[in-house]
Amino acid sequence: MIKKAALTAFWFLFLTFPLLVIRVNTIEHIVEWRWKNMLYVGIGSFVLSLLWQYFLARQASARKPDEGEDSSLRSFSRRVLDDLRIKRSLLAAGGLFALAFPFLFPSYQTNILTTALLYIVLGLGLNIVVGLAGLLNLGYIAFCAVGAYTYALLHVHFGLGFWATLPIGALLAALFGILLGFPVLRLRGDYLAIVTLGFGEIIRLVLENWNAFSFGPSGISNIPRPGLFGIDLNLQQVTVYIYYLMIGLCILTIFVVNRLQDSRIGRAWIALREDELACEAMGVDKTTAKLTAFALGATWAGMAGVVLAAKTTFINPASFTFLESAMILSIVVLGGMGSIPGVILGALVLMLLPEYLRAFQNYRMLLFGATMVLMMVFRPQGMIPAIRRSYLYKGDKP
Repeated sequence: MIKKAALTAFWFLFLTFPLLVIRVNTIEHIVEWRWKNMLYVGIGSFVLSLLWQYFLARQASARKPDEGEDSSLRSFSRRVLDDLRIKRSLLAAGGLFALAFPFLFPSYQTNILTTALLYIVLGLGLNIVVGLAGLLNLGYIAFCAVGAYTYALLHVHFGLGFWATLPIGALLAALFGILLGFPVLRLRGDYLAIVTLGFGEIIRLVLENWNAFSFGPSGISNIPRPGLFGIDLNLQQVTVYIYYLMIGLCILTIFVVNRLQDSRIGRAWIALREDELACEAMGVDKTTAKLTAFALGATWAGMAGVVLAAKTTFINPASFTFLESAMILSIVVLGGMGSIPGVILGALVLMLLPEYLRAFQNYRMLLFGATMVLMMVFRPQGMIPAIRRSYLYKGDKP
């Protein structure tokens, strides 16, 4: 272990020597040798490499043979979630805190949490496609763009409001999900990821270049915020109103996704994710299962897109890039694929952590990326992994 750490530190010093040690002073025409930097970097890289090797060895020695064999080996987070009293207490405390949040913190914090709630809805929608059905989708943000532009264009051309456009945006996004699902019925894995990535880029480029339809890269502005029985609300009141609206949408999403997960189609998705050939051999219609997963996953993205357009009052194609799709996928993977509590926690961490690391200024994204790398190395199943159902046959009783 020490030998590996020393070798790692040596190679790190060798690669960074020209940047950290040598500095050319162009004013006085001299070369400065910063040997202290070399000492600090060498010691730091050696210690970090030693800790890395230690935690990897500890993880390998403590690896569980099978979480489904013995319930006593389950993680602490899963034991907490399985305890009904603790679960209810946490839900009650979290619900009271969420309801009182706008009155305890300024509007800026409320706006940040509203964005996190929006990504919870997007993460739960993508969790249907990726976490349950096992269909890798790298262009998921395109369905959000469909919902956002549906609201913006229907308001510009027909004067429709938020509540009239919300179901229309969801239905159009579901239709686009079915249109994407048909060409990729025979694809899986990397090929499916490439096609969905291309689909997302096609939607973005169409919106960016079809000026007569989408107003091009300049976008659409002055999109009205959600109305409340014709009452005029100021900016702070609207922020609080959209926050509570997102809480209601999150509760609805959690309820529906949980019911879908335990339903007949949900079990078909899980079977499709585990083994597509065995799933089809057991009589499951994989065409219907895949199209349903794409349609339902896109439905929540469409509704989130309508809310996003109403929240920001301005949209353009630059808001729906591949980076957004990658962020939503990171929420699902980091939280735990197929796990509703995991996706919620992953969205809160990935959305709130960069904001509250602004005190570190230029280093906050470095810390953010390092946190994600450490999570994927030491806990690849996610923060709150999904329960894998197992059935034990004990034989006929005499």
